[in-house]
Amino acid sequence: MMKHNLRRNPVLAVALTVLAAAAASWPAPAAAQAAEPAVDPAATAALDSMGAYLRTLKAFHVEVATEREEVLDNGLKVQFDAVISLVARKPDRLRVDVSSDRQDRQFLYNGKEFTLWARRLNYYATVPAPPTINELASALEEKFGIEFPLVDLFRWGTTGGSSARITAAVDLGPSSVGGTTCQHYAFRQEGLDWQIWIQLGDFPLPRKLVLTTTTDEARPQYQATYSWNLAPSFNEDAFTFDPPADARRIVLAGSSPEAGASK
Repeated sequence: MMKHNLRRNPVLAVALTVLAAAAASWPAPAAAQAAEPAVDPAATAALDSMGAYLRTLKAFHVEVATEREEVLDNGLKVQFDAVISLVARKPDRLRVDVSSDRQDRQFLYNGKEFTLWARRLNYYATVPAPPTINELASALEEKFGIEFPLVDLFRWGTTGGSSARITAAVDLGPSSVGGTTCQHYAFRQEGLDWQIWIQLGDFPLPRKLVLTTTTDEARPQYQATYSWNLAPSFNEDAFTFDPPADARRIVLAGSSPEAGASK
């Protein structure tokens, strides 16, 4: 019967032939397709390349404008801005100034001592320090629970900044940050989604970073935009604390009285 009908209705025969050909070219159901890799190797390679480049820098000055969202007890999400200025000369000189509505802090390291100064309170603490910036970062965290701002700039691509926890990575293509051409990437790890814009060309510097906390249903974000100077001018005094006459010296929690009293 079907054969007879097809002979008498050539239009239907042609239509069925076209549909059959189209069906053969349709994509297979999602379950049958080969799954795309969750982590794009090119995206993680870009992180490694950026970290390797940052480790080659002997001295730099970076100024960072940040926006941080916090969730209040009543569920309101609020935003706080800050400006961070960091000057480093590897391996043993570091100065970080943090200014915001909530705090005004200075972190100073001269290869022998580390000082934390709370300008508005006019309190400061000075402790003996190890001989390198990386060792200082670890010592501050282990002994005093202090993480100095922008410490990740010294850890990208190292064991302390490993990308092993990344579970998804996507290359989102070219973008622009403050007139600088960048490549835009997105990553996921447990409790955190984050994006980074890396400068294209011979200087693969981070230019923008956005972190989204996924463990909080409000999904608060942190954003940082970076301005770089790879040939900064400074002198030795920039890394040594000269306390104001009325400044009060205190002991860092976790340090011994002897360490806090030493100068």
